[in-house]
Amino acid sequence: MSEKDVNSLEVFKGTVEVMLQDGILTREEKRLIIKLATLLDLEPDEPSRVYEAVKDKKEVEGGRIIGRIKQLKVYQNLYEVALVNESLSKDEWRVIRHMKEQFNISDEEDKRVLESIKRSVQEKFEEGMVDKMLHALKDSVTIVGGLFDSVRTKKVND
Repeated sequence: MSEKDVNSLEVFKGTVEVMLQDGILTREEKRLIIKLATLLDLEPDEPSRVYEAVKDKKEVEGGRIIGRIKQLKVYQNLYEVALVNESLSKDEWRVIRHMKEQFNISDEEDKRVLESIKRSVQEKFEEGMVDKMLHALKDSVTIVGGLFDSVRTKKVND
């Protein structure tokens, strides 16, 4: 998949916007957004600046360009954090889909990320937890794939 320049604050802002589509920021979404801020190496004041920009419907200035390796690492780590929750909400799936779009992640890259998450989960957690997470991971592939299929269908029909 072709690389594109991605700005850390634009990614963060877009993700906050996705999370706030329903007007509610759930505990799980808060956990993801805090993790995303860390993964993107945001400065301490940047998350609140971005949140204010989203609230006020303004652009956000600053940030850094995120290289491809970092993009994949952020995507993988955020996906893994979401999966640790065991039961993912539609909001969390929207965030994962959004990150995939933001980083222009191909299906092949996504497959490699999911395999890496699977290995990581098996190393970190006891077997019962691994089974639950692998089941959630399998479900995630189906759900996220379905979300992309509906987006692709909509774009073709527009």
